[in-house]
Amino acid sequence: MTTTTVSALRTASDDYATVRTTIGAYRIDAPLVRVSGDERLSLLDQFLAKSGDFVEPDSVREVLALNADGTPFAILLHFEIGEDAWLLPRTRVSADELRGYLDGLDVPDGVEVDIEPEGWAATAFEGPTAWSVAARFVDFDISGLTLHAVTESALPDDPAALAHLARVGTTGEYGYLLISNAPEAAHRAVLAAVREEGGAPVGDEGLARVQAEAGMAVYAAGFAGLSVDEADLSWMIDWNRIGEFRGSDDLVRPTAETARLTALAAPADSRFTAGTQVTAAGREIGTVLWQAPSANPEEELVFALLDAPFWVSGLELAARDEQAAERPLRTVTLPRVIARSLTTRIA
Repeated sequence: MTTTTVSALRTASDDYATVRTTIGAYRIDAPLVRVSGDERLSLLDQFLAKSGDFVEPDSVREVLALNADGTPFAILLHFEIGEDAWLLPRTRVSADELRGYLDGLDVPDGVEVDIEPEGWAATAFEGPTAWSVAARFVDFDISGLTLHAVTESALPDDPAALAHLARVGTTGEYGYLLISNAPEAAHRAVLAAVREEGGAPVGDEGLARVQAEAGMAVYAAGFAGLSVDEADLSWMIDWNRIGEFRGSDDLVRPTAETARLTALAAPADSRFTAGTQVTAAGREIGTVLWQAPSANPEEELVFALLDAPFWVSGLELAARDEQAAERPLRTVTLPRVIARSLTTRIA
């Protein structure tokens, strides 16, 4: 999922502050997939790691899809809207990769799969006052749109357009996503409302930093070749359905001995190269995989694969930065920052 291009005068720190304090808007260019037909959930159950048995109409959930060998393929949003299911990747995956992935499924009679249906796209906006923008697209009290709910929406400048507003986000702040068959009109309407409410369009780096602090660095960083357990994604698996969905036969249940993706705080302005060794009292115990963008001036946030038991919170570790200077690291819990939305009421 990537964002719209923003003014070159804005920095990642500006965008980070926007999402943390007001509202940041961004266009989503990940490929939408529409699945139609009465047996669509039977198709989805072939590859989604959680069953669709109890999915409610007009709702959205986040689900994991695996490759045939049990490694993570993509994290997807699954919407149930009217007579259709919609899928939208959270992690980076192309339309061609989706086609190749879905081509191997047994499609039930009467079910149709349309990748990148013509004219459809999505725009998102997130932040502690994002609800004030969402309120402009519905004709009821926006506080009634609960987390993971979807409702029909209207575009001010295109009343004939189809649009659906979902309350779902990526940052731990209030988040909303608008899917429409008039995507340019929808995006313009969102940007106009966001600016009127004191927000701004935001770019990839500032958004990625907030997502990482919320515990979802995987959106920007990808899976880095890790297993489900190593990537700390075991919570997205329905372990009672092993053997029922693609790749599940090769899953290994999580154990306390497995190396695991771990967040570490580092001093501000320190930079680490992927592949750098992390040490504990001089002993190598892990490898840096990714560093979040430097948008929060208080500290750097680094993600490393650490051996057990060094992924527990509060340990003092070290690694050499890009200048070969040894810098302190500390394992931390996520979310790293308390979202302002936790103390901001929806009016």
